[in-house]
Amino acid sequence: MDVSFLGGPQPQRGVGVVAPFDFALDRELWRWVPDDVSLHLTRTPFVPVEVSLDLARLVSEHETLREAVRALIAVSPEAVTYACTSGSFVGGLAGERAMAEAMTQAGDVPACTTSGALLSALRELGAKRVAVITPYTKSVTDALEDYLREAGIQVCGRSYLGLTREIWRVGYRDVVDMAREAVHEAPDALFISCTNLPTYDVIPQLEAELRMPVVSANQVTMWAALRQLGKDAVGPYQALLDPAARRGPASMAPLPPVVDGALPGTALPEPALAEAVEPPQGYQEGFPDPFGDALPDVFPDDER
Repeated sequence: MDVSFLGGPQPQRGVGVVAPFDFALDRELWRWVPDDVSLHLTRTPFVPVEVSLDLARLVSEHETLREAVRALIAVSPEAVTYACTSGSFVGGLAGERAMAEAMTQAGDVPACTTSGALLSALRELGAKRVAVITPYTKSVTDALEDYLREAGIQVCGRSYLGLTREIWRVGYRDVVDMAREAVHEAPDALFISCTNLPTYDVIPQLEAELRMPVVSANQVTMWAALRQLGKDAVGPYQALLDPAARRGPASMAPLPPVVDGALPGTALPEPALAEAVEPPQGYQEGFPDPFGDALPDVFPDDER
């Protein structure tokens, strides 16, 4: 059969991604990427160390990052990014900048890191007070708070799981529970740390319930990397990526008045977060409904 009429494949632009050896969420990264952009991933060498500050330092040594970028350059990406939160905040602001510079020099292309992307995203949203949730131990969570404080960001609430391995197995329900625990002091935004923690589907759900922007490590990494190509990340009803989400029912607008003793749009009833959400009163016409039939149930029974 003659298929010459197809004329493809279409040209692709590329982003190189350096990830720690235990990164398990390649598929999640792709969900933020438009169809005409390809991701080229490589991993740092294995080291027999659990998730900790020591591991963060080992996987972010400059020579390790340079070698990874040199490998990626073989496929000519237009930008590279280091997809690791703890590895890019463990050295503070100066350490993060030095990592990005080492990667840029190694590949002669623009480079960014997850923690650098986080600060850019918070500036984009005008967020100066944040709550943070992490799967890390206390010491690693403390280091994240130190990094944000050095950047002039106040951490006004936090929650963490204390994990040292297999973070990718954490379910959405645990993420939601941490978020509810961390936001008691009305922050400007919530940050979900760790590129090995699944977050794509839960972001719009949390924004609707908490009525604040929610950003995650993988989201800001892809958002910043794609901006280096002049491209937009794909993420419906995520405030960082979708202007309508900032103005619509999941926006930061004031909550409606109390009706029959309940505040619409506040804590969602169990058992199913996605099924329980209703558009809040005062919904602005002209903006898409993020809770239509197309939105999947992101909390299946095995994660409750």
